[in-house]
Amino acid sequence: MSIEDRAKAAAKNVEGKAQEAWGNVTGDPEDKAAGKAKQAESEVRHGVEDVKDNIKKNLD
Repeated sequence: MSIEDRAKAAAKNVEGKAQEAWGNVTGDPEDKAAGKAKQAESEVRHGVEDVKDNIKKNLD
């Protein structure tokens, strides 16, 4: 698993949290939804990396 991929996923999560918070402050439901979507994407990316790690571990 790539540390770079994990870092990108973490950055996407932070970006999503910030965008969701901004949507809460401004009352913009589109920003809130986009922020939540970015956080969900981050979770999926982390899940994919976990699967890759497990496969690699089992092959070694």
